[in-house]
Amino acid sequence: FGYTDEEVRMLIAPMASNGEEAMGSMGTDTPLACLSDKPQSLFNYFKQLFAQVTNPPIDPIREDLVMSLTSYIGMERNILSEAPENCHTLKMPHPVLTNRDLEKLRRVSRGDLLASTLPTTFSVLEGETSLKRALDSLCRRASLAIKAGYTLLILSDRGVDEEFAPIPCLLALTAVHNHLIREGTRTGVALIIESGEPREVMHYSLLIGYGASAINPYLAIETIEELAGSGELPNSITPEIAVKNYIKAVDKGLLKIFSKMGISTLQSYRGAQVFEAIGLNRELVDVYFTGTSSQIEGVGLDVLAKEATDKHAFAFRFVSESETELAVGGHYQYRINGERHLLNPLTVSKLQHSVRQSSYETFQEFAELIDEQNERLYTLRGLMELKTIPQPIPLEQVEPASEIVKRFATGAMSFGSISAEAHETLAIAMNRMGARSNTGEGGEDEARFAPLPNGDSRRSAIKQVASGRFGVTAHYLVNAEELQIKVAQGAKPGEGGQLPGHKVDAIIARVRHSIPGVGLISPPPHHDIYSIEDLAQLIYDLKNVNPAARISVKLVAEVGVGTVAAGVSKAHADVVLISGYDGGTGAAPLTSIKHAGIPWELGLAETQQVLVMNDLRSRIRVQVDGKLQTGRDVVIAALLGAEEFGFSTAPLVALGCIMMRKCHLNTCPVGIATQNPELRKKFTGTPEHVINYFFFVAEQVREWMAKLGFRNMNEMIGRVDMIQMRSAIDHWKARGLDFSAMLHNPQVPGRVGRRCVEGQDHGLQQALDHQLLDQAKPALEHGTHISFDMPIRNVHRAVGTMLSGEIARLHGSHGLPEDAIRICFNGSAGQSFGAFLAKGVSLVLEGDANDYAGKGLSGGKIIVFPPKNSTFAPEENILIGNT
Repeated sequence: FGYTDEEVRMLIAPMASNGEEAMGSMGTDTPLACLSDKPQSLFNYFKQLFAQVTNPPIDPIREDLVMSLTSYIGMERNILSEAPENCHTLKMPHPVLTNRDLEKLRRVSRGDLLASTLPTTFSVLEGETSLKRALDSLCRRASLAIKAGYTLLILSDRGVDEEFAPIPCLLALTAVHNHLIREGTRTGVALIIESGEPREVMHYSLLIGYGASAINPYLAIETIEELAGSGELPNSITPEIAVKNYIKAVDKGLLKIFSKMGISTLQSYRGAQVFEAIGLNRELVDVYFTGTSSQIEGVGLDVLAKEATDKHAFAFRFVSESETELAVGGHYQYRINGERHLLNPLTVSKLQHSVRQSSYETFQEFAELIDEQNERLYTLRGLMELKTIPQPIPLEQVEPASEIVKRFATGAMSFGSISAEAHETLAIAMNRMGARSNTGEGGEDEARFAPLPNGDSRRSAIKQVASGRFGVTAHYLVNAEELQIKVAQGAKPGEGGQLPGHKVDAIIARVRHSIPGVGLISPPPHHDIYSIEDLAQLIYDLKNVNPAARISVKLVAEVGVGTVAAGVSKAHADVVLISGYDGGTGAAPLTSIKHAGIPWELGLAETQQVLVMNDLRSRIRVQVDGKLQTGRDVVIAALLGAEEFGFSTAPLVALGCIMMRKCHLNTCPVGIATQNPELRKKFTGTPEHVINYFFFVAEQVREWMAKLGFRNMNEMIGRVDMIQMRSAIDHWKARGLDFSAMLHNPQVPGRVGRRCVEGQDHGLQQALDHQLLDQAKPALEHGTHISFDMPIRNVHRAVGTMLSGEIARLHGSHGLPEDAIRICFNGSAGQSFGAFLAKGVSLVLEGDANDYAGKGLSGGKIIVFPPKNSTFAPEENILIGNT
């Protein structure tokens, strides 16, 4: 079944010990399943889908009241007919069955409940077509069982031996599920999985998502019982408690995965197929995973059979040689003889030596290692070739590196996930270059807003506005060149940010307006964004508080992200950021790090194509991030359509990160991802290290531009015709990949822009606040108390927000004295009345207000009361909207 020591130690044991999913950090840098040299589980070819902007995710922690794992097993009858037979089902509190539970189901024989067990194994001695024949036979037997009156079909791989290997349980399930759908008999039976293969939360979600009613992970249970019995779990945990903890962890993990798509019950999730495949060919998908997206083709049934037989052969070699150790794994941490990692001890040391010695030659060695590894099938871009021209243009005619670096930004790493020293060093480095650093969602100490005596600035140019809104005040927002709305994060899309309590010290708590020692988990959705229209309102609010700032929206690559990006453009965002699944994180469930989101190459290509085809590309800039490390990465991103480029992991490595992947534990040995004062003393990074890295990348970009015939970056953006897929790929899995959809160049009229050439119209000229600013000048300039009346209508949005931004700019977070500006309105206020209202401003409204009233209140006062001549009871009616 392909178990590894890493899975047992890092995934199963923590679940059995704590009843929680295992946490990790730093993201993933291993090959996709379709590029890996090692036999993979079929589960690894799939990625979770997640909601972005529209139909937002649910908060499984704070909204658990509306979530349920309850399901009913048995024949499904006409739901419109109220009949006693409809109740002849078994109610299940959750989908995970113990071995004893399964035996009860196997023996049930009451009324319409009758179980039949179908073996899901195939002979390894009968050649390449054995798996296909076994699947066909399984489907025939399922049909016969239904005709014989069975309503519970147990698909079991317990018959594994030296001759028979298990059919991947997901493949067995989907073969029967889709066969019965085509036959028209699917609702007459429940499919139950008895398999040794499921062990991670993602495995269970895939099985349920493709139609399973219940799952018995017998080998995972036996493994847990062995761990508890042998003393490898805490002493107080008995085998029975360990199994209960494991099931509890799976249940909680399932709810979290459901919530990413805005789905609240298992009944709704079962059979919903909310996944996409990466690296499975269309023939396989059409038959066994009907309706699932697979954008780049890939392997077929023959490769899946080879992977299954390879794992089977490896397992029975253990039996013949009396070996007891499992394979090391190496997916989550680098291990010799484990899975390959882009960032390994050699590449890390090369990068750090290059920036410390200011050696471009050493950096080129690092880049060659990364690019060669990519070509050895780590990433999709490693399978791409650039069409260089016979006579490169002179390098001195190419745009200088000092201009190229201005397109670079560091990723959203919060103060809290990394130390103050690391966070400020990144900001200083980016500001020196005229590039942008990002606060992340943890706010920023206002002491950093003022320049240092030597002229350096520790202020991050990009201020992030995430779902938790930590530290988001009017003063924070006006101290930005760009305001970024984080809809999703590459390493854990559909989830909120997470900062463990042991990293929340007094300073971080103050900056985030929270309590020291209390863990902070942001909600998955923004509670003021449930549609594109809501997003447009937040963009308008932020533009009002800081008219000079760009507004960007951060999305994560998945199938359909282009449509969402088109909505973002129509909502008047200035920038859309497409993040890849392999981005870093300070803390996230290992399941999310590995199984959510897709490579940025796919998301960026789709975004560019959709924006161009809808003539929206010319008014929005596109940024991309996700394990960008070399000049070649930047060039491919530009050719696919990006104008700006985000880096997170590589700058941290330049500062000294050694990829221990312990960020979430507060034990970073080099003082970067820790708040421990003693460990922070070990930080040795400098702004010069980061600057060296970015200039080295920019120089490599220039060299590639010369080879491709481009004199400036603008010429290169969207020139996908300069990329082709490598020929003669002989890898046993990668040779079936097809990039034609990703490299499609939309045919549009010449007037349609392929890059941003015009700005968005944010409609600020019509804002009522222009009148408020004129009347409030005495208070703003001299501190004079003023009061005035003004009518208001529901077309007046974000009233008081532009005024608050000006107060924060002039007077900082302290604002003005109490009631320095008192404005009395009469009528119906539009959306976001008093958003980010600064201290010293009082808005008094006789009437009512629409949604988002008082959003981000920053010390101001909002007073709303019904009209004096109203006849209704105020306490029994709604005066303001507040999503």
